[in-house]
Amino acid sequence: MGKGKRPAGLKGRNYILIGMPGSGKSTLGRRVARRLGYQFIDTDDVLREREGITLEELNERYGFDGFIEHEEAAIMNLNPQAAIIATGGSVVYGKRAMKHLRKIGTVIYLDIPLRALERRVGDLKKRGVILRPGQSFADLYKERNRLYWRNCDM
Repeated sequence: MGKGKRPAGLKGRNYILIGMPGSGKSTLGRRVARRLGYQFIDTDDVLREREGITLEELNERYGFDGFIEHEEAAIMNLNPQAAIIATGGSVVYGKRAMKHLRKIGTVIYLDIPLRALERRVGDLKKRGVILRPGQSFADLYKERNRLYWRNCDM
């Protein structure tokens, strides 16, 4: 299959990548989109552009619940065709956002072992990873893993 040629079964469908920070959603999403000739959308970029501040600043200003509300509002405005969408790791906390994403495409969970994620992620704050007070990255992984599986199509 040549670059930019779509397999017959895809025909404009959206594919949404969910998973922990460091799971490769953006990296893989860009590659797949380029290969298929699809649009690539990173919801973290959409959120940053919409709010005009970094994810870290958004979290500091509004806290966990406020961050989720802003993230959900940004996602609810997405309605692309033939796109690979890489979501922020916290997207699974927004029930309306997940319902919308499942409506507009196929949701794929990139399930990566915790140890690999810990090596990849680095500084959690710089990555915009939102943790509740006293929560570790391992705690976050355990909590979100269940949510990712509950909200994915594959």
